[in-house]
Amino acid sequence: MTTYPVAPSRLLDLKSKIERREARIGIIGLGYVGLPLALLYSEQKFRVTGFDIHQSKIDTLAKGNSYIFRITPAEIQDAQANGFTATADYPKLTEMDAIIICVPTPLNEYHEPDLSYITSTAEAIAPHLRAGQLVVLESTTYPGTTEEVMVPILEKGNKPGLKAARTDATSENCFYVAFSPEREDPGNQTVARRDIPKVVGGLDTEASQLAAALYGAIFNRVVPVSSPSAAEMTKLLENIYRCVNIALVNELKLLTLRMGIDIWEVIEAASTKPFGFQPFYPGPGLGGHCIPVDPFYLSWKAKEWDFRTRFIELAGEINIGMPYHVLESVTRALNQHKKALNGAKVLVLGVAYKKDIDDLRESPSLTIIELLQKEGAQVSYHDPYFPFVGKGRKYDLQMKCVSLENLGDYDCVLIVTDHSDYDYERIVNESRLVVDTRNATKGIRSVNIVRC
Repeated sequence: MTTYPVAPSRLLDLKSKIERREARIGIIGLGYVGLPLALLYSEQKFRVTGFDIHQSKIDTLAKGNSYIFRITPAEIQDAQANGFTATADYPKLTEMDAIIICVPTPLNEYHEPDLSYITSTAEAIAPHLRAGQLVVLESTTYPGTTEEVMVPILEKGNKPGLKAARTDATSENCFYVAFSPEREDPGNQTVARRDIPKVVGGLDTEASQLAAALYGAIFNRVVPVSSPSAAEMTKLLENIYRCVNIALVNELKLLTLRMGIDIWEVIEAASTKPFGFQPFYPGPGLGGHCIPVDPFYLSWKAKEWDFRTRFIELAGEINIGMPYHVLESVTRALNQHKKALNGAKVLVLGVAYKKDIDDLRESPSLTIIELLQKEGAQVSYHDPYFPFVGKGRKYDLQMKCVSLENLGDYDCVLIVTDHSDYDYERIVNESRLVVDTRNATKGIRSVNIVRC
């Protein structure tokens, strides 16, 4: 084990504070990753301070309320009873023993990594760092981000001489750095968060030990890897694996539609094989923060080594093209009903990126709505989780959720997100035409259904 003149005492002190639940934990970014993480630590009696630049979130939490559907006000209030607070006052970071960064890492308009949230957060942290603190990045990103982007900002912007602890360090004036990828799965009710193994990779051995202790206090299993880059690559592999397999099944769906074969029946039959097969399902496109984004992070980074990730890029192209397939399917279905898309009244069911969650990030529904509008369709939407869709990073729809009282008034009802709340039998019976992108109408027989 690598040693420093004074650092081991700091290491032992922080590990001991974690074990005694006395370590102060600061979590930056109180969204779909940061807030659930804060609640996990609060459940284990840690004093947690959440940091966020959005005052509306801080105000909501201060009132004991929640802005995430799956998190109840009671959970917020229980956390507050254990000392949880939220603030935009970054100087309070000095009081923290461990700082966990959970900020977005989207793509820009050219499908290149946008690290502005990480860099701005690192710049905000740097002046308030002190020796002995642990800083962990959880935001999904390309291998090298922690060491090449975040650490230099933290070292440049803080007190003179304060450096990130490395294996060749000789100074006692160090802070510790690690990367631990988030593994949130919104809407998953079968796997408890604490049962999801936590991967950690520290900048040095001590940082890895501290990160393992920090996460071991709330997760049942911690998986150490050799470096932050290995941990960063682990997260990309997990999501690229899903992206590639979803692209494969999406491409097969396009083929089987021409062949007159039901891809859903084929997947169900293939799933009976007890080895060598894992089912993936087609859809209208990819959504969420990770799977549509992560492949492009690695493809972009690979160019630094003059390497083209052709397999990954092809998968991305197929998945990006699925909303356009939906547009073509709606157009053809309306034509069969002697109706043009231009001027047609279309009701989109579901704007969340997947069923039963209140998450719009990278949702294919938003792309589909914009495509339909560009072709002249009069588009409305319904989603039990979103009474209003306003302006986002890539869209500005300014639409209100409509009721499902007058389904027969629409020329086409388009199922994009298969929420469990929907009565699909009633939807089919009361609609003139239903275009189903999710196989939500499985088992319902009607000439008015077009499955695409």
